[in-house]
Amino acid sequence: MDPEKVKLHPSWKKLLKEEFQKPYFDQLSAFLHEEKLKGSTVYPPGKLIFNAFELTPPEELKVVILGQDPYHNPGEAMGLCFSVPKEIRIPPSLKNVYKEINRDLGLDIPTHGDLTKWARQGVLLLNAMLTVEHKKAGSHSKIGWQAFTDAVIATISKEMEGIVFLLWGNFAKSKKVLIDTNRHHVLEAAHPSPLARNAFNNCKHFSKTNDFLRNNGKNEIDWSIDS
Repeated sequence: MDPEKVKLHPSWKKLLKEEFQKPYFDQLSAFLHEEKLKGSTVYPPGKLIFNAFELTPPEELKVVILGQDPYHNPGEAMGLCFSVPKEIRIPPSLKNVYKEINRDLGLDIPTHGDLTKWARQGVLLLNAMLTVEHKKAGSHSKIGWQAFTDAVIATISKEMEGIVFLLWGNFAKSKKVLIDTNRHHVLEAAHPSPLARNAFNNCKHFSKTNDFLRNNGKNEIDWSIDS
């Protein structure tokens, strides 16, 4: 997996150049190559592994939403956390995100789960692991992706100012240690999964994010998703 050959915005390639040159990334690439040779099915497709970094260049970054693992069923993962292609059924966690946006901002609940519109506005939809094996949740949690995405978070924290980080659930909250809270705005909530029993409800993260952006002279995010 040569970073020069994957779809990755040039600004990210420059910013993360040192990470791509570290031994763990070579090992990660070798692992994925071996999985391909073995005939294992890995999601998302190779061209979409770095989709979040392709759609949201660092110079346009305003918000980071942290996820954990790509979806592991056919056709679902598209390289953006919580997002699925338009023809795929909306996952339960994303349904709850949409319900909260409806409560918080009064926007209509979308009919599909493609969050590309958010990504194009400066919302980095970052999973901690960028790949997963078919129907094996967490299967790539120890191959090196967390070293890479932790470095991404730390780099954003160090090199940028005034980014809003949305940390949903205990896993995402554990990444707060990588963020300089004097330079950035961190909002924490329960995970939107139904397993959290509505604890995500009324967190108002979407209006709070826009309040922060507006108060810091930045354009707000249009959280609506066109049907």
